[in-house]
Amino acid sequence: MKAAIHALKYDGLQPAARPLGRMLAGAISQLAAEAPAEMLVIPVPLHRSKFTERGFNQARLLALHAVGFLRKSHPGWHLTLASSTLMRLRPTASQAGLTARQRRLNVRGAFTVSDSAAVAGKYILLIDDILTTGATARAAAQALLRAGAAVVWVATLARARRSALSRRGTEEFFEQMEENSGPAGKALPETLQGASIHSSHDQSSF
Repeated sequence: MKAAIHALKYDGLQPAARPLGRMLAGAISQLAAEAPAEMLVIPVPLHRSKFTERGFNQARLLALHAVGFLRKSHPGWHLTLASSTLMRLRPTASQAGLTARQRRLNVRGAFTVSDSAAVAGKYILLIDDILTTGATARAAAQALLRAGAAVVWVATLARARRSALSRRGTEEFFEQMEENSGPAGKALPETLQGASIHSSHDQSSF
């Protein structure tokens, strides 16, 4: 998973977002029974300087593909992609290598909502690629809740863990992912389960 996300974010392998988005959709589908019929799907934004440098926002690509799969597997669930609703006010240093406290300080006050009326009373599904300490997701969720969002769920493609994972060849990884992913919304093999979901209902720090 580390190799796959690295290939998407830093090697510019944008087609990788499709199988990864399918995997994320499988995890998000677990919310279908308890989530409201309508939700706004908001990817964690990049600052414009980082977007210009990278050329794309990996969280938006993941959200775009995940929503596409979910619209087919759960046609009654109205998920609206709202990519411009959340904004990053300032460029932030890479979170990699920072302590938990440094991560919190790095993203404190980094996000704002472009139009509070667009999120007031709404149920939000916030999308990002990796959850490590949760500092970025927490800061983004706080901005949405301050703007009046009712509840914020956070879905990430992977959750970092302390143990090191072996690195596979990228091509082999994606071939296996495509072979084993199956129809949208179906569970993936245990070795590929990485997506995680969190809710502001469960996190008092939100």
